[in-house]
Amino acid sequence: IAPQFAEFVAHYMSAPSLLNVTKEHSLACGSPPDSSLYCYGEEDVMQAWTRFLDMNNSTDPAKAASCLGSIPGVPGYAEYIIRDNSNDRFPDNVADSPPPSPLAIPFAFVLVPQSWLDESEENIKTILENAVSLSGGTVPPYYAFGGAAASGSDQANSLSQAHRDAGFMLYLIFTADEEANFWGNLFPKMFDISDKTNFPPVFGSNHAGFLLTGPLKEDWTKPCPRELTFEERREKCISFQEAIYGTERLARLEAIKKAVDPQFIFNCVNCVGNNLPEASKSEDDEPSPAEPETPLGNSSDEPSGASFVSSFVAAISATAVYLLSHII
Repeated sequence: IAPQFAEFVAHYMSAPSLLNVTKEHSLACGSPPDSSLYCYGEEDVMQAWTRFLDMNNSTDPAKAASCLGSIPGVPGYAEYIIRDNSNDRFPDNVADSPPPSPLAIPFAFVLVPQSWLDESEENIKTILENAVSLSGGTVPPYYAFGGAAASGSDQANSLSQAHRDAGFMLYLIFTADEEANFWGNLFPKMFDISDKTNFPPVFGSNHAGFLLTGPLKEDWTKPCPRELTFEERREKCISFQEAIYGTERLARLEAIKKAVDPQFIFNCVNCVGNNLPEASKSEDDEPSPAEPETPLGNSSDEPSGASFVSSFVAAISATAVYLLSHII
């Protein structure tokens, strides 16, 4: 029943009218990528779930009831997490979920456009069928979008428009075949790529892994070859930053970075400006009073193929076992 429930949640969150659910009720729900759905209110969700099962010729009342339950006496999600997850180190505080770990996902969650989901009910089924499957099963969508997120901004923040316009976020890339399928088949349908000088924002920044890049610069429907070193990927592929913020937003952020921090004192791997060539950062600035030591003797801003790992493939090999045992 898990695949049916995942499809139900996708409809409830992204196409509620198909279940005779109002947008207001839909926005009262949300979910991390853990096969659950948390809502304020219960009756509307139960009725919609029963209606969905009936639409799909599955009317077992026991099956419907087994997937839903109420959490009495809990005013919100944070209070629920505090109640059900003891945290002796920081009592009465919400614990990180998942907790910090040496390695997270190597790529990123795709921001699935709500406008594309609205085009066809079949698009919802298609995107769920293409979700990454690991040892723990298919990675569910992350539902934390909608409502005033699309317009609640003073235009003075770095959040991409794709983040504001997303229906949900979904992990679609892990294997080489999945990556080729995304850039070759899904990406051209989901995003507007008619302007070849303006790459669109695609990924969520809060779940972006260290191996992330966009496709080839010369052909956006081809993935960045995994046998390339990191330096070669930087030269031939859409960058980590551009794949998250898009060409236009990234240019604005880089201009702000140069104006506010011309000596690039505040620098971190994959942050805005970190991948810029040294000459383009600031040619006239005096050197920084104190240059920090570069870890592992690497003088570049970004790990190169020689000093970090020889290639993307080597990095994948080093992390695969860990990821398969730690990711949902």
